[in-house]
Amino acid sequence: MKSTESADLELLMIEKSDALKTHQWVYQLLRNNLLCGRIKPGKPLTIRGLAEILHVSPMPVREALHRLACEGAVEVKNNRRVIVPIMTAEKFSELCDLRILLETHAAEGALPYINEQDIETLEQLDGQIDAAVEGGDIDQISLCNQAFHRHLYSANPFQISVPLIESLWLQLGPFSRIAIAKLEKAYLVDRHAEALDALKSRNLFGLRRAIEADIRDGIASIKTVDGIHDYFKGVA
Repeated sequence: MKSTESADLELLMIEKSDALKTHQWVYQLLRNNLLCGRIKPGKPLTIRGLAEILHVSPMPVREALHRLACEGAVEVKNNRRVIVPIMTAEKFSELCDLRILLETHAAEGALPYINEQDIETLEQLDGQIDAAVEGGDIDQISLCNQAFHRHLYSANPFQISVPLIESLWLQLGPFSRIAIAKLEKAYLVDRHAEALDALKSRNLFGLRRAIEADIRDGIASIKTVDGIHDYFKGVA
């Protein structure tokens, strides 16, 4: 991936394959940038501005923003301005609680369907996360972490929770990046390693505990970042 810059917006680009129509490519590109937090909370987005950056017509940008608004990733104001929502303390707490509820449920549902190939893929993704942390690549820390969780949950062929979970990631991404960029050290405990051990031993309780602990560790790290509450608006 490479990035492209506007005056105050730097996007992480993805390749446009022949299999992707323009509107699909624009949607996936903007979605990726929100997932890894490249677009900051409170950032106004204009159809014309994004179309110029991406060298496309306004129509696919308009369609992409509409889809992202339906997922809660962007907000359309009364004056038709589109912005990335500002995070509040109350919203952050609710989103994190929902992550724990949905992701532990999704992990439990996936366990019976996990095979050796899935475990190998998850180990590779965990290695990519470690490499991203070592290299200080904030984009890949977020995207590879999400890929790890997505692959795990998607092992269940009957799951319907992944789109709901990804909606939570989209809403948390722009704010979480602020915190990740300020973290001075990575987590002391590798919860993904614990999850992999639980998958190999078919330990349902251990898997649930590892996923919940992974999410809670991330929440705790964000809350300890110096000055992070300055980013909250409307704190109760």
